[in-house]
Amino acid sequence: MRLDENNGRWVEELPFMMWVDRTTTKKETGQTPYSIVFRIEAMIPTEVVIPMVRYHLHTEDKNDRMLVEDLDTIDEIRDLAKIRITNYQLSIAKAYNSNIKIRIFKVVDLVLRKSFQNSKEPKDGKLTPKWEGPYLIDSEARKGAYWLATLEGTLLPR
Repeated sequence: MRLDENNGRWVEELPFMMWVDRTTTKKETGQTPYSIVFRIEAMIPTEVVIPMVRYHLHTEDKNDRMLVEDLDTIDEIRDLAKIRITNYQLSIAKAYNSNIKIRIFKVVDLVLRKSFQNSKEPKDGKLTPKWEGPYLIDSEARKGAYWLATLEGTLLPR
């Protein structure tokens, strides 16, 4: 990557990275961010330096005329992009939710609680158990959340 070579000079490379991001077609919308905003595809600097047909056939009058013609369709294109984004988000949510297994517990069931880094002893290391318990479900706090108690009946604070 170019940033590795220019360690400490990332500010000089940032505009080029932003240009790459803005002119790359996104999967969610099927278009580049630049084309969604300006309704035209951006010319990369190489197209300006190296003689290309697209650059030499371009005139300001022709560009202004095309922008006026495309002004009516830009809302439609943005709406299509919004629809594609929504479909993409729904497909991601469907894939994520397909791995979730719903478990319903009853009061007085015995459960294990996941132990987190902040609740473990720092000196224990990587061989500490990943689960604490068993605990008794005392009551339901809200749907899917429960108050836990030790086997002796002492409520846990969280």
